[in-house]
Amino acid sequence: MITVKFRRIASPQGQVPALPQRATEGAAGADLCANIDQAVTVPPMGRVVIPTGLAVELPDTGYGAFVFARSGLGVRHGLTLSNGVGVIDSDYRGEVCVGLVNLSDMAYTIEPGERIAQLCILPVVPFAAEDVPVLGQTARGTGGFGSTGR
Repeated sequence: MITVKFRRIASPQGQVPALPQRATEGAAGADLCANIDQAVTVPPMGRVVIPTGLAVELPDTGYGAFVFARSGLGVRHGLTLSNGVGVIDSDYRGEVCVGLVNLSDMAYTIEPGERIAQLCILPVVPFAAEDVPVLGQTARGTGGFGSTGR
């Protein structure tokens, strides 16, 4: 287990966010909550950016913080991340905000303190890009987008 430092940032009305916590011992991600002073309604096909009130300091450049959607919000309400996955670089020290999009045909209201996303800390492997004229062969080759079956 690694230790990750967080700085809590109060909302305009002084609401101090909870630190991220895993809901169960086996959970891969820790919940991020909406650090808002009043409810925010996301209309169908609408987008919002919700502050978490948290800034993070990762242990070193070998880690990144990644924001993922909460499956329950996505499956039940169509609320998911507007950018697919949020990537927080090891040298970023600003507030973590969550971009959400409502893909359903019904408005969804986010309440203050509601769990809106999950945060995972993952290893990052730096790489150097090399320009080559040909790539190695594989059985799959260039087949993509369903080429291996349904």
